[in-house]
This record gives sequence, structure tokens and C-alpha cells, in this order.
Amino acid sequence: MSTPYIGEIRAVGFNFTPQYWAPCNGQLLSINNYQALFSLLGTTYGGDGQTTFGLPNLNSRVAVGSEGGAAGPGLSPYPLGATGGAENVTLNTTQIPPHAHTFTGALVGSTAGPLSDDPAGRRPGVPTGSKAYAGAAQSGQTLNTAGVTGSATAAGSSQPHSNIQPVQALNFIICTSGLFPPRQ
Repeated sequence: MSTPYIGEIRAVGFNFTPQYWAPCNGQLLSINNYQALFSLLGTTYGGDGQTTFGLPNLNSRVAVGSEGGAAGPGLSPYPLGATGGAENVTLNTTQIPPHAHTFTGALVGSTAGPLSDDPAGRRPGVPTGSKAYAGAAQSGQTLNTAGVTGSATAAGSSQPHSNIQPVQALNFIICTSGLFPPRQ
């Protein structure tokens, strides 16, 4: 394998960090100990820029191309070092598209008895006063609005759900000593 460039990041399938490499876990490094790497990264990934600078943190992250913050048509721009997204998301009613839930019911009644507020054994009655139900079926009648009560409640339990796409865990490492990358 050829000599890597300082600042080069690789995904590896082993669980250790080789010599001259560091894990991409967001740790802070001393500028004095890694001057060449600091000259490439600066404080893009953290640090105070006086004594420390940060490495990229690819723990539980998906790397996305930056292209200097520019994006092609229909793509989101990501400046170098930007982070975003969330592992878990709780949706609220403003984030759910408008929709309807169906309501079904059955009216079962008898053909005898006076008007009543009690729907048991009765049919929709003549919408007069507060008596909503009749003992006899009457053609073309609608139920008095006072005869129906109910409420709709939000579904769900406001608990976060996983927002992670299918992933394969690998270790990401960054070269701390190697060739200084030439500019074009």
C-alpha cells in the first residue's frame, strides 16, 4: 500500500488504530504534536485553535460529501465539518401530513316508545328539543346534534422512534503522519 496522505481517512474492518493513525472519534489533539495535520484541518472539527484541534467524529455518523459546501441540483449543501441528523426522532402533529381516520357506527333501534335522550334500543329521532332518539323509525330523519358526543385523541405515545438507515459498523481512522498532500 502506498504512503497515505496526512489527513486521509480510511474505513477499516479491524478494531485497533495502527501506528501513525488516529481514530475519527472527535478527540482533541495537541497542535504542537500534530502541526502538519492541524495545518490541514484547522478547527473545522473543534478545538480552540491555540493549543488544540479536533478530529472528525464518525462514531454513529454517516459520512457525506462536502464539495466545499456546494451542492448539485436537488442536493443539500454540506460545508466541511457540518453535522446534522438525529438517531431518534419524536414526531408531533405538525410533522404528520393531514389525514383522516374513519369512524363507523351502527344504530340499532326499536319501533316503539316515546322520544328519549337514551339511545338504547332506539332510532334517530325528530331533531326537536333535546330529545334525540325516537322509538319508531321515521323516514328522512337526521340525528339531533345533541345526541352525539365524542372526542378524538392523538394516536401514538410521543416516544422517539429510530431514524437510522441500515448500517454496517466500521472503524474510521485518520492519518497523522505521512505525505503532505500537494494542492492542484
